[in-house]
Amino acid sequence: MPDNPHHRSDVLFPEIDPYEAGTLAVDARHTLHWEACGNPAGVPLVFLHGGPGGGCLPHHRRYFDPSFWRIVLVDQRGAGRSTPCAEIADNTTAHLVADLERLRQHLNIDRWLLFGGSWGSTLALVYAQAYPQRCLGLVLRGIFLARPSELDWFMHGMRYVFPEAWRAFAEFLPPGERSDLLGNYYRRLTHPDRSIHMPAAQAWDRYEGACSKLLPPNEPLKFDTDSASLAIARIEAHYFVHQAFLQPNEVLANIGRIRHLPCTIVQGRYDIICPPVTADALARAWPEAEYIIVPDAGHSVREPGITLELVAAVKRMQRKVRR
Repeated sequence: MPDNPHHRSDVLFPEIDPYEAGTLAVDARHTLHWEACGNPAGVPLVFLHGGPGGGCLPHHRRYFDPSFWRIVLVDQRGAGRSTPCAEIADNTTAHLVADLERLRQHLNIDRWLLFGGSWGSTLALVYAQAYPQRCLGLVLRGIFLARPSELDWFMHGMRYVFPEAWRAFAEFLPPGERSDLLGNYYRRLTHPDRSIHMPAAQAWDRYEGACSKLLPPNEPLKFDTDSASLAIARIEAHYFVHQAFLQPNEVLANIGRIRHLPCTIVQGRYDIICPPVTADALARAWPEAEYIIVPDAGHSVREPGITLELVAAVKRMQRKVRR
């Protein structure tokens, strides 16, 4: 039987350690953690993690040819190794965009390729629209534009596909709180008492993890630390409550600012977290972009078909950018 390339295990580049890492204080409250790996003289690329609040992980370094790219990974405000962990004060989309631009300047980078999935695709698009002259192009996955319909889908619509996971998510709250899932999760996630915010964070993360892959895992999603679990749940809820600090159709309305840039959109056909209708809207607004639907994938960057197409997309970008 011929090999199915969507299920090869050798698609990613080998594990790699950073050649440089540091912190960047962006205001009196927040300090970002960043790292660089690959070729110090290579073409700059920045990896934008999801969530918001998800943070960067070692396997995120492995989608890029380390001999060609200067790979920069940054933990956004409150996420990963940035401090303070799970902090939502002074944490908005505008802050994250300004942080990226400050990091670019700090690293003496003229222009860089943006690589982002899920919330990382949102941040990549908003940053590119603010600073198109600083972008070489974009590689995007699992498109999220933070429109009201998308937020409502996450909070309520996913029950049509994953009713068991949604029922557990909703029934974590007492009956009197279930009429406002987002508001009451947010209230609990921001409560200072650990005995209140941690169970809410774990319930939120179990829900998202159960819905993220084409074939749901047998074991529930578990973060390495409670702080990582709290960061993604609290910061996601914070952004959801505030509609990601964007106007309802802001990203699509401003797409003309970046249509001259090369872009590849990779979307899982059965992505339940960020359904293809959103990627389709972006592709229709940006007809010059390369749009790839992976027929046997959900949302996770770890889906074999998603991995395959992302690595291939970045390789194609190497021909479109110059050192």
